[in-house]
Amino acid sequence: MQHGSRFSRETSLPACDAGAAAGIRKLRWLNVAFMLVCAALTRSVGQGYPQEVGPMRPCSNVVAVRGKSDIEQLRAKLMAGTLTSRELVERYLARIDELDRTGPRLNSIMEINPDALAIAERLDHERRQESHGLMYGIPVLLKDNIDTHDGMLTTAGSLALVGSRPQQDAFIVKRLRRAGAVILGKTNMSEWANGRSTHGIAGWSARGGLTRNAYASERSAGGSSSGSAVAIAAGLATVAVGTETDGSLVSPAAMNGIVAIKPTVGLVSRSGIVPLSNSQDTPGAMARSVADATLLLSVLAGYDPNDPATLPMRNRPASGFIAELREGGLRGARVGVARNLQGSNLNVRRLLDEAITRLRAAGAVVVDPVTLEGNETILSETSKKLRFEIKDGLNRYLADRDGGPRSLAELIAFNERERMREMPYFGQEVFLWAERGKPLTRQEYQDLRDHLATAAGPRGIDAVLKKHELDAIIAPTTGPAWAVDVVGGDHPEGGDASTLPAIAGYPLITVPAGFVDGLPIGLSFIGTAWSESTLIRLAFDFERVSRARERFNSPVTGRVRKRARDVHGCRQAAYPKATCRDATRIAPATAVALPTPALREPAK
Repeated sequence: MQHGSRFSRETSLPACDAGAAAGIRKLRWLNVAFMLVCAALTRSVGQGYPQEVGPMRPCSNVVAVRGKSDIEQLRAKLMAGTLTSRELVERYLARIDELDRTGPRLNSIMEINPDALAIAERLDHERRQESHGLMYGIPVLLKDNIDTHDGMLTTAGSLALVGSRPQQDAFIVKRLRRAGAVILGKTNMSEWANGRSTHGIAGWSARGGLTRNAYASERSAGGSSSGSAVAIAAGLATVAVGTETDGSLVSPAAMNGIVAIKPTVGLVSRSGIVPLSNSQDTPGAMARSVADATLLLSVLAGYDPNDPATLPMRNRPASGFIAELREGGLRGARVGVARNLQGSNLNVRRLLDEAITRLRAAGAVVVDPVTLEGNETILSETSKKLRFEIKDGLNRYLADRDGGPRSLAELIAFNERERMREMPYFGQEVFLWAERGKPLTRQEYQDLRDHLATAAGPRGIDAVLKKHELDAIIAPTTGPAWAVDVVGGDHPEGGDASTLPAIAGYPLITVPAGFVDGLPIGLSFIGTAWSESTLIRLAFDFERVSRARERFNSPVTGRVRKRARDVHGCRQAAYPKATCRDATRIAPATAVALPTPALREPAK
């Protein structure tokens, strides 16, 4: 859901400690020194240090060339024999240990796949014997609400599912394995995609603790695909899969300076994914470039007989997306600017104006402004719809699990028994509210669902596209990551580009656009249903002309261009020379570290 939840004013907690601040300062100088060493040793590639997997030893020839696909470059090296899948996995594991488990302790990874190295070795052996898929040997991270039938758990961040196992891989996991991907691990998330409470915490789960923003540790990482976004921003894997109900992919992606593609509902199967809304849920691709996100989406997309929403994909190939990764995609395109979604932050508006200048310079026709109306009215009615869908979805999903709660009612009872561990910061009022909901067969639900889809889609997005003859609509994805405040809750300053596409089931791509006081801002490209090809073409060319990716180096992994400051001029704890005193000046009433709970078996 948006920033994790459409019910939630999502908050985060300060995660500042002196060790983390000192660790980041040390890592910055290590990165500089290592870059110089690698520049001398890697003459064959002619680049700086290996940005793809960061400061590993010995130096790697794995290089992320700006504007090109990391996946394609890695696959070329794997096929040429200059790199093995096992070596690549080992380097990512070392980086996870350096940045996620120690050092700045990003806490984005829920668990590592115990079979990852064995899978990589098998792929290395098979590489010499048969043809290979698009993701062959490439490490991929999955959000913790995506089923895997292996040595890992799937818990949606909840202790209630620790003793339970899915009976099979999710449909998209099967597609990833067939394409040759190495499932590296599971990422932390806002528990139950922040669908449990009206006061959920972005990036916090009872099982995983708090995920920190990759650019400023005491600011929100967004949610609910928090861990996936932070992990990719920090270079802990090549790509990751997240999920969205409203904003859960694109919000954390924008707040951590990466790309996310939220596809049309039905392009990618939801089978084997913990549900919230059968009318809005969708998996999506997260990466550091539009090219990599597109390659991942091409693997994920496809018809699944167990998900009726994917029926249009039976005769609709997804491979054509890759052909849209070409220069000049903006030339002649008509793009509308949804000024009513730009928010109140003046610096975000400045970035939007700069993006418009670049679009026009690249040959796009910009219609400024256009108006996407209905956000607030539609939101209030969407909550009623989700009351029906949460209960139905969770009852169906839990009934198929091997052990653990078998219904929403049993899940609620577990949370009450384990209140101290499961609900130390917020409750489960949304679950209680949903449990009193009615079945989806009621005409009231069907009428409400149809009304909302029409209001957001044909009468909303489509009407604006048709009126102005547009290929896409742009707006800031969200504002800069807010300073955490447990008592007061969230206080975002940006617009809200995700809501209407989410309710309509339409696609949205967020691309890094720049910084506001050192904090990443994303630009959203919104289109009609099944317009992914158009949006990919526009987003890819915008990424090229904006050159924003060149500036997006997280302080924990690369050079710092600017220091983030709050409105009072306080430096953020994740930046060099910052201290924990700076964090307490931001939120003095709440500057306490949130402990990561030890993983224990739930009470029987």
